[in-house]
Amino acid sequence: MLSIVTLGDELLQKSSNYVEVFDKELSDYTDKMFEAMLKFKGIGLASVQVGRLDRIFVVQIPNDEPRVFINPEIIETSVEEDHYEEGCLSIPGVNADVIRPYYVKIQAYNLKGRPFKLEAEDLLARVIQHELDHLNGVLFIDHVDSELKNRLVTDYHQRKEKLAE
Repeated sequence: MLSIVTLGDELLQKSSNYVEVFDKELSDYTDKMFEAMLKFKGIGLASVQVGRLDRIFVVQIPNDEPRVFINPEIIETSVEEDHYEEGCLSIPGVNADVIRPYYVKIQAYNLKGRPFKLEAEDLLARVIQHELDHLNGVLFIDHVDSELKNRLVTDYHQRKEKLAE
């Protein structure tokens, strides 16, 4: 079982590398990513969150199919934005209201190395943006003002220290 990289690990601040080989190992790896995501009750998971700097993320929102995005790029967003309280498996117990575009159009590759485009809105669009941020070394707390971010990070580390005692 893959384990989740958490806040404080510098890996989360790094940009991920493009995937060039589409083989059985890649397919097996994304299966393990889905297992970890579901075990920790997430709806999205980027490869960097399980310790690999590959441009891959997986998503499964309620009432939708599991989706794999390899070498993804957002090619269009809406002007319309939406507020939503986000959380992250890499920062357990921390939530904050984040403003993001309501709609995105993304292009990526599937497990066979075939390109596809997808239009998404609402929760799926938000999760795609959140996970793609991870591939660029950005966390959801980087989208809030610095005062709130500092408070969230401090609270997280204090809670983590108390649990370790």
